[in-house]
Amino acid sequence: MRISHKRNIQRKLHKQKPLLTNTTSAVNNILKIETVIETAEIVDVVASKPIVASKSVVALTPKQQQVLDIVVNHTDGLNPKGIGLEAGQEKAKAAAWATGALKKLTEERLVERIQLAGNKVLYKAL
Repeated sequence: MRISHKRNIQRKLHKQKPLLTNTTSAVNNILKIETVIETAEIVDVVASKPIVASKSVVALTPKQQQVLDIVVNHTDGLNPKGIGLEAGQEKAKAAAWATGALKKLTEERLVERIQLAGNKVLYKAL
């Protein structure tokens, strides 16, 4: 049996195990929520100050913060290689260094990914 085939089978088996535990825990959570809903009390709310919706604070790693600072400084947009070079990385490793942090920043909606012609990409701060 090939090792890659064996690995695939093991991966499929591991995917099935959490499925059963998630469903039982979900049922237990639903039961807890139902009991809490039944015992809820009505409380008078006093509004002393208006509540202002603030932007959620995202915890960034130092690398992600450095990449975000570089992107913010370049308002016209910058490609991953340019970001890596700006951070002081080697020319060959610059794009790969910045890609991981840029992916997280785009998921958090701090940076916008702009697809240009072909495989060219620019990142701009929002």
